[in-house]
Amino acid sequence: MPAAKEVAAVILAGGQGRRMGGADKGLVDYRGRPLIEWVLAALTPQVGEILISANRNPDTYAAYGHRVLPDTLPDFPGPLAGVLAALQAVDADWLLVVPCDTPHLPADLAARLLAAARQEKLPLAVAADAARVHHSCFIVRTDQRDGLAAYLARGDRAVRHWQAGLASTCVRFDAACFANINQPRDLQAD
Repeated sequence: MPAAKEVAAVILAGGQGRRMGGADKGLVDYRGRPLIEWVLAALTPQVGEILISANRNPDTYAAYGHRVLPDTLPDFPGPLAGVLAALQAVDADWLLVVPCDTPHLPADLAARLLAAARQEKLPLAVAADAARVHHSCFIVRTDQRDGLAAYLARGDRAVRHWQAGLASTCVRFDAACFANINQPRDLQAD
């Protein structure tokens, strides 16, 4: 496990939930508890600090005992705005990023991503499975904050395009770990 002060995490819960009918996805009930609780349970033993990126219901999220950060950019510019806010708020060397709608994250996510980035001396490691890259689950060195700020200032928003501009590696996990809840029908899928 990474040293506690080495890695912080941010849970991205700041979106508009369009595919979920406008619901705040982190607070949507899945198997008897909100999605945010599943993600918190997976991350708590893996990192030293957890932040929640949320633009709605900040008091509800704050009740979980973690710092809640709204986007520092206007108009819901996407997940990278939450990443930037977290990069600007933490003292850790690395930031683990995960979405709030992925309730089955692996118990070794932080350790394996960090080990791969360090081994290859890269600023970014992204989770993948045999079929696809999971661009919203990654670890990034916090010294990348200025580059991300510049990327967003240009009006760019795509996570995968920002990641393509960084030297990176992918770490393979089981696909089931990244099953996400995007739409109401996904709540009944398993």
